[in-house]
Amino acid sequence: MILKSVTNTEPNIHEMVFEIEPERFDRAVNDVYNREKKNITVPGFRKGKATRKMIEKQYGEGIFYEKALDNVVRSEFNDLVKEAELELVTSPSLELVSLKKEEGAVVKAICTTKPDIQVSDYIGIKAPRTVKPVSEDDVENRIKAILEKQVRMISVEDQPAAMGDEVVIDFEGFKDGVAFPGGKANGQVVTLGSGMFIPGFEEAVAGHSVGEVFDIDVVFPDDYDAKELAGQPAVFKINLHSISKSIIPELDDDLVADISEEADTVEEFRAEVRRTLEEQAEKKADAVFEKYVFDEIIDGVDADIPNCMFESRIDMLVADFERSLMVTHNLRLPAYLQHVGKTLEEFRAEFDLRAEKEVILRL
Repeated sequence: MILKSVTNTEPNIHEMVFEIEPERFDRAVNDVYNREKKNITVPGFRKGKATRKMIEKQYGEGIFYEKALDNVVRSEFNDLVKEAELELVTSPSLELVSLKKEEGAVVKAICTTKPDIQVSDYIGIKAPRTVKPVSEDDVENRIKAILEKQVRMISVEDQPAAMGDEVVIDFEGFKDGVAFPGGKANGQVVTLGSGMFIPGFEEAVAGHSVGEVFDIDVVFPDDYDAKELAGQPAVFKINLHSISKSIIPELDDDLVADISEEADTVEEFRAEVRRTLEEQAEKKADAVFEKYVFDEIIDGVDADIPNCMFESRIDMLVADFERSLMVTHNLRLPAYLQHVGKTLEEFRAEFDLRAEKEVILRL
């Protein structure tokens, strides 16, 4: 392809005209013919055996032109952009000016280019950078959180169930002495206090011991899904099979050896936790500092930025959100929007300010 002209028609818009030579275009047409001929039928020829001339005579000379033009542009356009010394921010809009077999093709590309950007008054920007000191309480709270992740469930038989315990029960519900559908289960695992059952159910199981068979009285909520049970009293017969209590391990040297790659003793582990918290405090201070500086710089930017750059960034942010939605909830964006009662346009608008800042900052 031959670059004929590059004209700056308006801010960040360049009109680039280029030519595809006749010989180059004919080779591209022939390449398309060789790929497509196996799928083309011409009367009097077996499928795939018709010559290019016969196919063009049957279906028109330009049958292969569109794909040939597209193939040439896709393979060689970037070289023209480099020659024109342009930096595009989105795909160009192409317009076919002329196309003749003997003369080749002339194409006009409307290119949106990276804007020039001026940053004023950035010398002397001041920003706060405050590192929050790490207290002993901070260290203890982090250690407590680490130990809670090491919790173990221990089966007990000599203690009654308490809120927070995990129990295994059989149950069956009765209303006015008659069992109701859906009110029975065997071997049900319940964490007391989880809110898995209707109000009062789990609390009534607490205090009972392994092997007990007992009744509990409850009242279904007024908004319960089964209308025939909503607001009604009921009795559940319970058979308590097992109780497991969560035991948080004691911090000692043996546990430290299991959970830390660096520390061998409790004292070393506390020092490691403190270092980690101090490093996190430094990073948080850096992040706050940088955000302040970046916001100040962005406010001082003077540029005519193409809207397509903001729209492209919003596209990426929306796509990132949808990927996260699929990973965490196995939910696609249309279903999520229906759930929260928003249109796609309203949802995209929520990213406007963030996209604007990120585009300007990148520039």
